[in-house]
Amino acid sequence: MVGVAVLASFGMAWALGASSNSPPFAPAVGANALPTMRAAFFIGVFAALGAVAQGGSISQTVGQDLIDGVSITPLAAAAALLTAAAFIAVGVRTGYPIPAAFATTGAVVGAGLSLGGAPAFDTYTRLASFWIAVPFVSATIAYGTATLLRRDDIPEEVGVPALAGLVGAILANVRLAVFPGPEGQGTLAGFVSRRVGSGPELVGGYDVVSVVVSLVFGAVVFLALRRRMQASVDAGIRGFLIGLGAVVAFSSGGSQVGLATGPIEPLFDSMGTPAVLLLGLGAVGILLGAWMGSPRLLQAVAREYSQLGVRRSIAALIPGFIIAQVAIALGIPISFNNIIISSVIGSGLAAGSAGTSMRKIGFTVVAWLVSLVGAGVVGFGLYWLLALVTGA
Repeated sequence: MVGVAVLASFGMAWALGASSNSPPFAPAVGANALPTMRAAFFIGVFAALGAVAQGGSISQTVGQDLIDGVSITPLAAAAALLTAAAFIAVGVRTGYPIPAAFATTGAVVGAGLSLGGAPAFDTYTRLASFWIAVPFVSATIAYGTATLLRRDDIPEEVGVPALAGLVGAILANVRLAVFPGPEGQGTLAGFVSRRVGSGPELVGGYDVVSVVVSLVFGAVVFLALRRRMQASVDAGIRGFLIGLGAVVAFSSGGSQVGLATGPIEPLFDSMGTPAVLLLGLGAVGILLGAWMGSPRLLQAVAREYSQLGVRRSIAALIPGFIIAQVAIALGIPISFNNIIISSVIGSGLAAGSAGTSMRKIGFTVVAWLVSLVGAGVVGFGLYWLLALVTGA
């Protein structure tokens, strides 16, 4: 059963790499800024790096915080992962993408309850609040970004680099495994602050040095892109689109890998196995899934993004990066489908129309709810059946 659970985890990671990690580079493909196969290569590399560097918090939430009173067994992990993978496959088949975060969360909760655990209501409240807020926050950020890019009184040589500078300042405060911190993973700004002396503390726990590092990092990114755009506006915008796709793919790997590794994390903890090895397993699965399975989906998604244009694509991706990093910091599994669809709608409203079928949006929302509840029911029943057959 341990082998089956590990194999199911690896298969889930492969599926995530082939599907959930594709949207970040779809705009670049749709804008002909990057060939499909090269985009698939980059998806695998950046998502795998994000999985190892940032996946720990999501993995812990999925593996340990969704059920109280019991530890997820290999049999329960296998039942949950098989259930989630089945729901994702149905979504791909029907054309209504099933959020992996919803399906996996429901399946783990269902299998855990069937195992004899108790509901973790505090965790559910935290997840539900975040998930409900995501569409509104994502659409608002995308709307504001698209509005900024459409303003005639703000030259593109200033507006686009300003957005890039904001992304750079946020990157300086992204938690990464390479920077040790008081709570495990640290940030570049925090690392520099501890090395040179923090100085007076400001609002939110930030000190003067960390703020200065963030501003300097953002300014460097701003100036680099501005110089490139002064030489060629189109080349600069496309370069930013590719770079933005890279950081979003990195973030998606960090947020998605825990959906595959979380259910078997209690098993690895009991064996004393370092967490980085578990995340490495998920990273390899995501890498192979992206290289082998993402090109077809990437082309399909890119066709929809090609109707948005480069600027609306930028507006759709920026919320994905920001919300994913907030979710990783809080240890909350999220759905990139949820973020991207909301962002596309928000950026479309800035142009006067969402450009999206309201009927399909309605069906998609229903599919999300069905996946969450349905995966819980199926996970509960599948574990009960497997336990009955195996005598566990």
